[in-house]
Amino acid sequence: MLEVEGLRKRYGDTVALDGVSLTVRPGETFGFVGANGAGKTTTMRIVMGVLAADAGQVRWNGGPAGFATRRRFGYMPEERGLYAKMRVAEQIEYFGRLGGMRAPDARRSAEALIERLGLAARRADEVDGLSLGNQQRVQLAVALIHDPEVLVLDEPFSGLDPIAVDALAGVLAERAAAGAPVVFSSHQLDLVERLCDSVGIIKAGRMVAQGTVAELRARESRKRLRVVVTGAEPGWIDRLPGEVVAKTDRPHAAVPQGAGDERYDEVILVPSDDQEALRVAASAGRVQHFGWQEPSLAEIFREVVA
Repeated sequence: MLEVEGLRKRYGDTVALDGVSLTVRPGETFGFVGANGAGKTTTMRIVMGVLAADAGQVRWNGGPAGFATRRRFGYMPEERGLYAKMRVAEQIEYFGRLGGMRAPDARRSAEALIERLGLAARRADEVDGLSLGNQQRVQLAVALIHDPEVLVLDEPFSGLDPIAVDALAGVLAERAAAGAPVVFSSHQLDLVERLCDSVGIIKAGRMVAQGTVAELRARESRKRLRVVVTGAEPGWIDRLPGEVVAKTDRPHAAVPQGAGDERYDEVILVPSDDQEALRVAASAGRVQHFGWQEPSLAEIFREVVA
């Protein structure tokens, strides 16, 4: 189990981290989200020993994480740490040797990762000749080459196309299934929501929310209704009680396929009275949908950091 306890870090008068704590259990994937400059990268660098904390500690399996412990971690920094003129296969193997592997073992592991990550056609190419997506795959292979006990990945999905995202997501799921704690940061909240068992939201160096997506949804103070009505006259939405968060009101010429020729209105509402909202919708037209809507992680994030 990876434990981060009370990390604090200052740069002069700037507080980068103010008591950050998190726990990632074996086989758990933890999504670390926050605005630029919130403290995600600083936290990860302290976990890896790249930076020293002013206070707090990083623990692995109950003991302090030192140099020997961190050699068993896999790290993917946001700023890619590859040798531009080194060829793909020899680069991955080289980092395996740096991680303490014997040459034959590093070579076998490198070849397996090259195949798994779809780099077979690029194994003899220099890194600076690769696309961004393929450079990301090489960087991930470097993080995985020594079969790490923990994965710490800073913005691993940045700039990837959907195929590369799926390949990377599959590898992370495999590592988690094998029992490794996986921590990654991302601004792509739909991916975090889909891939992670738990999420931490950081703001200005403080963890402001943490838990499973379901737990974070349960904390959401404003329940939302999704209401779909067809055949209503314009202006009926103004009579709904509560706050209209979003609405789509289309004349009959722009309704979704299969909705017929009638006007189509879709509303996301924070109601002050849900029964009155139902009455207004039913009196306005035909109610096609009326139900509570679970907030997305992006909506939770916006509410938490506001």
